[in-house]
Amino acid sequence: MRPLLLLFVAASTFAADIAKLHIFEMAKPGESVEAAKIPALAEAAYGSPHMTMPPTPVFRLSDVPFLGAGRKEKLDLYFPNGPRRSDRPAVVFIHGGGFTGGDKAEYRSASVSADLCRAGYVVVSCNYVLGPKDKPGVWPRNIADCRNAVRWVRAHAKELGVNPDKIAVAGGSAGGYLALLVGMDPERLKPHGLTLGSVAGIAQVSGQVFNHYTVRDERGQARYGITSDEAAPAFHIRKSLPPILTIYAQNDMLSRAEENMFFVTTLKAAGHTENYSLRVDDRDHGTVGHNLRNDDDPARLAILNFIAKQSANR
Repeated sequence: MRPLLLLFVAASTFAADIAKLHIFEMAKPGESVEAAKIPALAEAAYGSPHMTMPPTPVFRLSDVPFLGAGRKEKLDLYFPNGPRRSDRPAVVFIHGGGFTGGDKAEYRSASVSADLCRAGYVVVSCNYVLGPKDKPGVWPRNIADCRNAVRWVRAHAKELGVNPDKIAVAGGSAGGYLALLVGMDPERLKPHGLTLGSVAGIAQVSGQVFNHYTVRDERGQARYGITSDEAAPAFHIRKSLPPILTIYAQNDMLSRAEENMFFVTTLKAAGHTENYSLRVDDRDHGTVGHNLRNDDDPARLAILNFIAKQSANR
């Protein structure tokens, strides 16, 4: 019975943590949410009485299909509490998890999505196909899935009250990598049919800017190498890219600080002028930029100010 008890306690704790985020679900669990229902649901969210309890509530429409029949991956829509507008900026948020795990609705993803929504954005948190890069059907399909989330927002901009020219992409860890390859729209990925067009901006936190491979030495210790193939954002740098914000941690052993610094300086050398960065000292891969409500999180203002600036400039 003890494992079941621990599972119950963990599930209860997770539910309590989610409740702290003040996310109001707009559909019943398991209810099918098709695109035709979205205009009325969006109107209901924007028409709700304005509430000022801290944190300000947001409205979530969960598990909306966006990849066509037969795909289990869905997206969650977050609507801010407040009056309806026809030109709200939007953010497509991409969760992390080492490419093989993670979910759009886990606490970390839900927390960041809700916090971005409280800043006034319509937020779309999307799932994508999971698995290692060398597994058939995973790469570059994971990139295509995230790009299709952006396409979906553009196609439904009127119903969502979104300006289709003010859609930014953001993500952390694996999601940061995917956000980069979504927004950078590399020429070398176009043979895969992955063209998208420009986004308003790319905000990535602790993203993998190189494509790593791992080998073991004679003592079994991991040694890392870098391959310069089409999978690495660092090899798709050019002058004509959307604005990019790179946030990285000083003590990150996965997405290394020196690699992110190289990425930023290479962008600058290429003539990319809207290139912003923040190094967070005394943090590691898992402790930077994951809760935007914390005033002491240095990534908070960097992300919110960056997205606000890019949305205003479009």
